[in-house]
Amino acid sequence: MIWDDRCGMLHSDHHRKGASRISALQSTTTNVSFDGGSKRIVVPDLCNIDTQVEMPNVNGTRKKLVFVVNAPSFFVSHRLPLAQRARAVGFDVAVATPEGDGIEVIKAEGFSWYPIACDAGGMNPYRDLRTIWDLLRLFRTLRPSIVHNVTIKPVLYGTLAARLSGVPRVVNAIPGLGYMFTADRRLKRWFGIVMYRLFMRHPDMRVILQNEEDVEFVTRHSLASAEGIRLIRGSGVDVSIFQPTPSKDQPPVIMQTSRMLADKGVREFIQAARILKSRWPEARFLLVGPLYPDNPSAVSAEELNAAHREGVIEWMGYRSDVAALLAKTAIFCLASHRDGVPKSLLEAAACGLPLVTTNTSGCKEVVTDNENGLLVPVADARALAEAIDRLLADPALAKRLGDGARRRAEREFAIDLIVNQQIALYCEPVLHN
Repeated sequence: MIWDDRCGMLHSDHHRKGASRISALQSTTTNVSFDGGSKRIVVPDLCNIDTQVEMPNVNGTRKKLVFVVNAPSFFVSHRLPLAQRARAVGFDVAVATPEGDGIEVIKAEGFSWYPIACDAGGMNPYRDLRTIWDLLRLFRTLRPSIVHNVTIKPVLYGTLAARLSGVPRVVNAIPGLGYMFTADRRLKRWFGIVMYRLFMRHPDMRVILQNEEDVEFVTRHSLASAEGIRLIRGSGVDVSIFQPTPSKDQPPVIMQTSRMLADKGVREFIQAARILKSRWPEARFLLVGPLYPDNPSAVSAEELNAAHREGVIEWMGYRSDVAALLAKTAIFCLASHRDGVPKSLLEAAACGLPLVTTNTSGCKEVVTDNENGLLVPVADARALAEAIDRLLADPALAKRLGDGARRRAEREFAIDLIVNQQIALYCEPVLHN
């Protein structure tokens, strides 16, 4: 086994064969439409590969991997197991985020943490230039072999800084295309396409997407080369922590956990609760999640508190004990307008809960209608209310769907499987995009 310092990657028959096996055995074919017709593209689908990757020290040196994430709390909730596994197979792991909750957890895990400026939802050119400058200085100081960017701004500015700094490999994780690409926002969509085309360029880059619609969109608009796209459905869930509980609280609890955004269907959830209160007055409707005031889709604290005072919902804000709340929940909802693969759905599925969610990208990757949950149209509060009512009225159906959700979580979304799929990307042969 030889580490090539020119490209910062391992070369060995074992790893070449492993990468070839991944590409050959699992792929997703997507039809991409253009003005002049359409073509079929094939991208590796790693979602059912049980890869066991070992990355030993090379010549006694631990190669450096840097995660760039827009919030320390998001790193802790979505990427900590991956960082732990990367360290176990031989990487020296560092984490770059803005200030915020979660930094002490990162440090307590033994990872080096570096502060950067990064506004998750803002459009301040000065702050964005500061983000690029911070990353340039960091990469030139640490000289990482791989940079793993997570979420939109780290992906855009982290890729640019990595290219300018000579970082050999970039892995970009895009959990969902987000507000900029939601329907009926043509100017923002055009701006987002230009930004991706301008910034997301690197000679050896992998782009992790979580659902086939995002693969189609990214490829159709030439935001990334199909050769570098990898389909990994979600961030995974620890099925040993999120487990079914035999008994539920009475009265029944219906819960949605998400950021407090209109794009997450928060207003539809509130309206569905309002519709159902006359038929199920004892039912409790919990909204759990933080405010995101800088996001254009933000739902205000005033609106949430008003619904709370009305007795329609209980807004609980950010909670760190989601597993304990799910243990008391009868039905889990997520009325999102568009998503990657929502971790909240995976956690609820692992807890054996019947799922009610929208028939949109990301959510339908987790839920098959009438198999492990119910799918409803996007932005349709009445259909959401009818699905919840159906499950409240039919405990046997709710039990069957919840059992199906748990089985699928174990089979397709267990954290070890997802983590190994991402570690495999660090060991693939070099691309020359």
